[in-house]
Amino acid sequence: MQHRHHKPQSLVGICAALLLLSGQARADVVTDWNVKAGEIIVEAKMGTPPAFRLMAIVNTAMYEAANAITRRYPSSGLRLEATPGASAEAAIAAANRATLAKLLPAQQAAIDTAYQAALATIADGPGKTAGIAVGEKAAAAILASRLDDGAATGETYRPHTTAGAYVPTAMPAVPQWSQRKPWLMTSSAQFRPGPPPALTSELWARDYNEVKALGAKNSTRRTAEQTEIARFWEFSLTPIYDGVVRSVANMPGREVTRNARLFAAVSQATDDALIALFEAKYHYNFWRPVTAIRNGDVDGNDATGRDASWTSFIDSPMHPEYPSGHAILAGAVGAVLQAEIGTGPMPVLTTTSPSAKGAARRWTKVNDFTQEVANARIYEGVHFRTATEIGIAMGKQIGELAAARFIGRVD
Repeated sequence: MQHRHHKPQSLVGICAALLLLSGQARADVVTDWNVKAGEIIVEAKMGTPPAFRLMAIVNTAMYEAANAITRRYPSSGLRLEATPGASAEAAIAAANRATLAKLLPAQQAAIDTAYQAALATIADGPGKTAGIAVGEKAAAAILASRLDDGAATGETYRPHTTAGAYVPTAMPAVPQWSQRKPWLMTSSAQFRPGPPPALTSELWARDYNEVKALGAKNSTRRTAEQTEIARFWEFSLTPIYDGVVRSVANMPGREVTRNARLFAAVSQATDDALIALFEAKYHYNFWRPVTAIRNGDVDGNDATGRDASWTSFIDSPMHPEYPSGHAILAGAVGAVLQAEIGTGPMPVLTTTSPSAKGAARRWTKVNDFTQEVANARIYEGVHFRTATEIGIAMGKQIGELAAARFIGRVD
């Protein structure tokens, strides 16, 4: 999972699109704010795990604010006072502003610009005033509940070495993340998988030789389309997954609270997925392909030939290999979307990627989407096949927890 950052497009066009429809909050006000929040996150150059945590807080506040007004669904735990007649659009705007400003104070100017543009489309009056108050209360409650979630715990990673021996001095990403308080899971280790393949096994040889052939920087086996897929999924911040979620949220006939609920479910699932992911990663501490392939003569397996100068197509992320982060995120997103759609027609899922110069990709089935994400990490040369399979399975389990909490209710 990379931590690359790309400059977002201007917020002006999105802000101008916030129109008031005769007192009834539009469903797409949620997606409008989702786009803006994603742009602000990218502009802030956040790392991937903190970005998913932030979006979980923002989206949960947005859902609780909207639901306090519409009372369409049971509360997810805040028990805010019902406020019928308040403006849901004002509440959603206020919830976004309060959470984003608290968590990204350096982006205050952009946050306030988006907020004022949203409020300008809402008629002044008691409904607007009440909506703002509801949004601010929801934000304050969510922020207070996550204040001690462990994200601020200092990392104390101890490099593996022997006295006097040099090792690379860059510290790996978020070794403390497993100490965070989950939203849905009972513990960070609830879905810890079994170990990666034994190095003497046929499965290990399969994984090793696949990524060695397809994931090399100058691979002659990787096709042009596989290279496009690899480049597309090099980006790992929240907007690439939120685009897929908006494919469902933008379907005709959606209602504002339902969309807010969907984003809350997805973002809590993906944040928990990363908590589970890093717990497993640092538990097993398994080597990346670039390390394994340059040491193929010491794994005890005659079917894994060493390549002393092998390099992956993209730079390897700074944390252990097993399981795959992108795969666990895709599995979580896919499980929530499948639950949301149920037996109804699945829209074409689509999103864009800054690492692919804004190109779009599309899928007609959830499984096609999740499998492409998994394959991409092999084409990039940063994961073995088993790590992606296990990642999808873990993500699906966590996504199903979110679906049971948020979506498994009668509308």
